[in-house]
Amino acid sequence: MSKKEYQPKFIYFAASWKHKHAVELLTEYYRERGFLVNSFVELEGQFETSEHGPGISLDQWINSPDGEKCFRFDIDSAMGADLVIYIGPSGTDAWAEVGAAYAKGVPIFALYAKGEQSGLMRRMVSKWFDDYLSCFEASVKLLRP
Repeated sequence: MSKKEYQPKFIYFAASWKHKHAVELLTEYYRERGFLVNSFVELEGQFETSEHGPGISLDQWINSPDGEKCFRFDIDSAMGADLVIYIGPSGTDAWAEVGAAYAKGVPIFALYAKGEQSGLMRRMVSKWFDDYLSCFEASVKLLRP
């Protein structure tokens, strides 16, 4: 009997830009431990210097080709992940990503922080955590049984 080769599991962090540094740190932490991560911070950060960066309105950027590229990346990453981790409190875009992932049957974990205002829709989250280490341990148990 041949040993089944390990396939890295794919994580997506659903979060607001105000959590940029947390997303960067968690992305590095998970990658160093063998997980794959699609980071909206890495993709969307490159547009700060593009023609659709500063100097245009948010609506113009959202409706631009760069905005479309980022939207597709974010939504496809959330729906195609093996696990989505929501970092709270975040806004409507992060919750939309959670909803899309939930609709596809993707498990969702969440890091709780003071100020979280989600209501009934928080039921989409399988488990809430107060710290990233507990969340990571649960991620390993879920994705590497």
